[in-house]
Amino acid sequence: MKSLPYKMVLRSGIVLLLIGCALSVMARELPPGIIALDGRVADPLKLSDADGNKINLELLRGNWVLVHFWASWCGPCRREMPAIQRMATAMEKTSLKLVLVNTAESDDAVFSFLSVAAPKLTSFMDRDGRVTERWQPRGLPASFLVDPQGRLRYLALGGREWDTPPYLNFLKGLLAPPAGPKP
Repeated sequence: MKSLPYKMVLRSGIVLLLIGCALSVMARELPPGIIALDGRVADPLKLSDADGNKINLELLRGNWVLVHFWASWCGPCRREMPAIQRMATAMEKTSLKLVLVNTAESDDAVFSFLSVAAPKLTSFMDRDGRVTERWQPRGLPASFLVDPQGRLRYLALGGREWDTPPYLNFLKGLLAPPAGPKP
């Protein structure tokens, strides 16, 4: 019986390794309602809050950013906001950045709602709705996860229980350094 040439065995090993890597990436279990995106560059996001504090998504590069679009008149948004506040508290010592974007409401409406539902959170104001229009969230609430290179990686449509283990573990997993070879 003739032995296989060295190059053929090496190529087969490399192919199997690549297939294994691809399967492990595909096997990453996403929490319910989280959709993987294509990695296109996130649209610009420059807004201010009711006190005039500004946010520029581009300046947050190097961090994972959860960009959350919401409105106080939206029932699922109202139910979800306390969970977002608890998630923010649970993640406050991590590098995850949270950017809340209120869609076209008055400062008074936003303040009145957040002071009751999530008093520790601050929202940036998309007063004319143009940022929301560019991001096209397909409904509210909608949360985009932007990677450290400024690319859209995940989307959550509808209210999520962000403070529960599946979502917290998913977020923490995004922040974990990639596993490398052991010394």
